Amino acid sequence: MYQKMLVPIDLAHIEKLEKAIQTAVDLAGHYGAEICFLGVGSNTPSEVAHTPKEFEQKMSEFAKGIGSKTGAKVSAAAAIAHDPAVDLSKILVSKADELGADVIVMASHVPGVADHIFASHGGYVASHSDHSVFLVR
Repeated sequence: MYQKMLVPIDLAHIEKLEKAIQTAVDLAGHYGAEICFLGVGSNTPSEVAHTPKEFEQKMSEFAKGIGSKTGAKVSAAAAIAHDPAVDLSKILVSKADELGADVIVMASHVPGVADHIFASHGGYVASHSDHSVFLVR
């Protein structure tokens, strides 16, 4: 059913993504699918990486680590945005198409008052993508 899964990753908050990553690994094992971890960074230095090239390298290392630990077939992709917080949702939708993903598995948060005014990234992706989207809380 699924051949390639896109899993958005924020390397600065990896500890909050364990449940979504494990869900993707479990689904990938069940369907024999590849997991593509996608990170969206900026071209300015951050706590994660100083350059876009370093960011791409860290994404690749992260994916290899998950692949080694779980035995899953993994790859990594990095997208560089002027303002990742603003551009993230649109990038996730376009990268899913570009990378040939069948499904997007992404972490979400417990909705709060602000979510009734501003759309969440997961809500945007689910509403604007042609892909199946698993939001994991």
